[in-house]
Amino acid sequence: MRTLEGLDPEQQAAVLAPRGPVCVLAGAGTGKTRTITRRIAHLVSEGHVRGSQVLAVTFTARAAGEMRGRLRSLGLAESGNTVQAMTFHAAARRQLRYFWPQAIGDTRWELLDNKFPVVSRAARRAGLDTSTETLRDLASEIEWAKASLIGHEDYVTAVAARRRETPQPPAKVAAVYAAYEEAKISRDGDRLLDFDDLLLMTTAILRDNDALAEEFRDRYRCFVVDEYQDVTPAQQGLLDAWLGARDDLTVVGDANQTIYTFTGASPKYLLDFTRRFPDAEMVRLERDYRSTPQVVGLANRAIGAARGRVAGTRLALIGQRPPGPEPVFAEFDDEPSEAVAVTKEIKKLLTQGVPASEIAILYRVNAQAQVHEDALTAAGIAYQVRGGEAFFQRTEIRQATRSIAQAAARDDLPADGDLSMIVTAILVPLGLSDEAPAGTQARQRWESLRALVTLTEDLLADTPDLTLGALSAELEMRAQARHPPTVQGVTLSSLHAAKGLEWDAVFLVGVTDGSLPINQAINGSEEEVEEERRLFYVGITRAREHLHISWALARAAGGRKGRRRSRFLIGLVPDDSPASRIAQPVRNRARPQCRVCGKQLLGKTASLLGRCESCPSNLDEDLFLALKEWRSEQAREQKVPAFVIFSDNTLIAIAEQRPADVAALVAIPGIGPKKLDQYGEMVLGLVAATSD
Repeated sequence: MRTLEGLDPEQQAAVLAPRGPVCVLAGAGTGKTRTITRRIAHLVSEGHVRGSQVLAVTFTARAAGEMRGRLRSLGLAESGNTVQAMTFHAAARRQLRYFWPQAIGDTRWELLDNKFPVVSRAARRAGLDTSTETLRDLASEIEWAKASLIGHEDYVTAVAARRRETPQPPAKVAAVYAAYEEAKISRDGDRLLDFDDLLLMTTAILRDNDALAEEFRDRYRCFVVDEYQDVTPAQQGLLDAWLGARDDLTVVGDANQTIYTFTGASPKYLLDFTRRFPDAEMVRLERDYRSTPQVVGLANRAIGAARGRVAGTRLALIGQRPPGPEPVFAEFDDEPSEAVAVTKEIKKLLTQGVPASEIAILYRVNAQAQVHEDALTAAGIAYQVRGGEAFFQRTEIRQATRSIAQAAARDDLPADGDLSMIVTAILVPLGLSDEAPAGTQARQRWESLRALVTLTEDLLADTPDLTLGALSAELEMRAQARHPPTVQGVTLSSLHAAKGLEWDAVFLVGVTDGSLPINQAINGSEEEVEEERRLFYVGITRAREHLHISWALARAAGGRKGRRRSRFLIGLVPDDSPASRIAQPVRNRARPQCRVCGKQLLGKTASLLGRCESCPSNLDEDLFLALKEWRSEQAREQKVPAFVIFSDNTLIAIAEQRPADVAALVAIPGIGPKKLDQYGEMVLGLVAATSD
């Protein structure tokens, strides 16, 4: 039988499973697309269903296109026998155009391609700023709420129950949400519908109109859902409306690759599938045809440490390829050293015949790309950035370089001022602050601006007499170097953007606590940390043959080595690895403990204060006020924001711990050699003065 050619026993079992509810648990690299398209072909060829009665849905246009291509090769694109393969939203849009006149009547609807103007008006009504990042974060939050089936009237209660971090105060977000929904309805009753509304309106029509629901169910009788671990409540609601009381459904997913819960996605529908359909056929695909046994083994160990996994859905991949090189682990003093070393390894692979397009550098957040862009550019290696703009092409960086150039053209800057502090002051109006802001877009902008300050500090380390004008020229030169013709080069990508892709060689960089898992997860719940672990797993399983995992103990060259390797690497780095020997002091170093209760400190703020945030403070208020007044004077003299001198938390730590000497002062996080040289004597003088 042609539909079974080249399939392993488990894939054949999925293809031959009887019509009805089928759940295919498909691990990374196990051939899930081939399997489900062959299953569709088998159902059609055996006469169980016509091709035109099958609706297959997935989550991206790229994945839907790949599925259509496979189906065409199987003869399922012929007239009258064409299987519909599309995204949830594309399917809903097509159905809504057909059913709207019958269900709603003469009022019209139009798709809102760009919701920013409407969100902007709603934000102004709520008294919020309308910066691009704020609007993006508000739009994303509204999308999450609608995907989660949370209306504006329930938003405040819902985010409190979920302990969700919101980009603005919850009541403000709810007000924007309500105003946004109101603005989409005209006085004549015509409506603007966003992409989430396509799902919600189609669901409502099929749920509330029996005749239309029957017409639809007569048209489509068999459903296939790919990447089922990423279904949102809104998408599941639409799927339920499609099905009605029927159970002719095949779902494919892998709970180990659930990495989009921040958008409202939930693996619970995959995990609970056999509870909902007790007679469902369950097939497990665990033979990995993508990666070498060495990569597969590491992936299994990485995800094997996960907590809260439902036993029946655990997959242990079995590598099917010939053996390859062992994964390489490497630790570096700082990020520039890490980037240079990664570039050297890439050059070796290129000389060995590995195409540049088959090599990827993966990282947690886009701001981590800049140092690797620098290293690749210096080595003359072409690259392309996936899922984001190259560093110097980002809006905030273009704005920042213009502001630095304008400042350099003025003559009112202090001739002997600290350049990194001057640059920090220039970037404050663009979104730089002492602490990372709430909201994904605002935080990404902040991270990019912080990376520009770090780049300035790196340049200063090489050229101590660097001027603002020379810095501006250097940034312009680097920006120009980032405008080569579009080429097939090394891929730079965030881990989220890499989902669904694969390369011969993968360099997973910046694998430290605070980066992977990201700080927000560390300071959040165990579930958030476990999602970060799954993201790490996704990164590992992108590699076919060569896998390099690395981390740096400091951000800038010569910086304070305050980082430590990711907790996800525990038990993965071999004892005989060079990285294991280099990192031994880090692994054995005791984690800081609260000076009040003695517990280990978790989170940036607690580590800075030297105590748990919930433990009582012994703040010397007189010293704290004196420190704040002194900081204000320094900020005025140097024409920089106050936090550039010291953050509020650093001042609190000083006022609580009252350091009496240099050793005690530098023991406070945030006070490195540079700050000690500049302010150490003055701070110790203030401590002594308030002791009198």
